[in-house]
Amino acid sequence: MNLNTVLLLASALFASTTTMAAEPALNGISLPEGYKDWRIIAVSHRTDNNTMRAILGNDKAIEAARKGQTNPWPDGVILGKLVWKDETDANWAAATVPGKFVHAEFMIKDARKFESTAGWGFARWLGEAQKPYGKDSNFAQECVTCHTPMKGNDFVFTHPAKLP
Repeated sequence: MNLNTVLLLASALFASTTTMAAEPALNGISLPEGYKDWRIIAVSHRTDNNTMRAILGNDKAIEAARKGQTNPWPDGVILGKLVWKDETDANWAAATVPGKFVHAEFMIKDARKFESTAGWGFARWLGEAQKPYGKDSNFAQECVTCHTPMKGNDFVFTHPAKLP
């Protein structure tokens, strides 16, 4: 089983076990409706914090990715990232699988509405309880600072996975 399949299964499991509504982020962004049914744009693995990620997109993001319209991404795109801690499969020591759910985070492209945050609305919800991240609405400036090295890629770290 490859990493993409594992992440799809983990996403389905997460979707079936999480049913409570999350509070909006402190900047007013709500958890996007139906995001658990979005398609995968890419996957990533971070060795610095031992996490794996499924990067999802709404229909507009999928369309833009397939057309190569990702620099800049068009307004209306929403990118989601579901993050799990790495875990070694109990029955297959060579396999790394999703462990504890860490957070769900989203970037919403609206160049005019989110002009002060590089054209993106940022939001993150922590853990399975989906608790909004941050102390106040200014948390999004932290996101922009982190994403600034990717300014030449419309502030997005993700490169859509190439499909045959």
